[in-house]
Amino acid sequence: MSGHSKWHNIQKTKGAADAKRSAAFTKVAREIIVAVKEGGSGDVNNNSRLATVIAKAKAVNMPNDNIKRTIEKALGSGNTDSYESITYEGYGPGGVAVIVEALTDNRQRTAPEVRHAFDKCNGNMGAPGCVSWSFDRKGVIVIDNEDGELDEDTVMMDALESGAADFEADGDALEITTDPDAFNDVVKALEGKGYSFVNAEIEMVPQNDITLSDEGDVKNMEKLIDMLEDNDDVQNVFHNWNND
Repeated sequence: MSGHSKWHNIQKTKGAADAKRSAAFTKVAREIIVAVKEGGSGDVNNNSRLATVIAKAKAVNMPNDNIKRTIEKALGSGNTDSYESITYEGYGPGGVAVIVEALTDNRQRTAPEVRHAFDKCNGNMGAPGCVSWSFDRKGVIVIDNEDGELDEDTVMMDALESGAADFEADGDALEITTDPDAFNDVVKALEGKGYSFVNAEIEMVPQNDITLSDEGDVKNMEKLIDMLEDNDDVQNVFHNWNND
């Protein structure tokens, strides 16, 4: 598989990511609301976008009760939450390509905050399309195999039989990639085989990686990711920095 998924870049800081679980629930809830409203249904069988978001919610261990309540809230006649999807692109320190996906109810607030993060970390926000050409949209499913209980060949065969496009054993993580249109079917098939995921979402996966050798660039890149991910309006941050 060319490039590295977001999971590959964050798995070393999984503990820190777990500490942000509450914030993750809030962001996923916002995605659920948008998916329900835009899809016009709270039924995953009739709303493919909602099915995709619920797979992500389960991967971050969002309780089923929370998911159900959020769907009911979105379907409620009194719900006035209104968010628009905006994608920002730019370059981090050392020329790292960065894509920021946001859901916001006020783009006049979000755009300056995203630009400020780039500027503060020795990067710059660019025009739409300036880096997205070097990414591919893929479904990414990650299964934790830290205890080594899963047989890699078995998981690979189960994944490919479920319709996955590729499989990679990456240390303690077993990473499965799919075509975006096949993502929901693969998730459902693997869940049916008893698998659970630590990551399951459609991502922008870089075609090539950049390794930063300057310590200052590394610190600035880490700071940029933290600043963006700490922004309530930012849903996803994708980049081509390989921080192995």
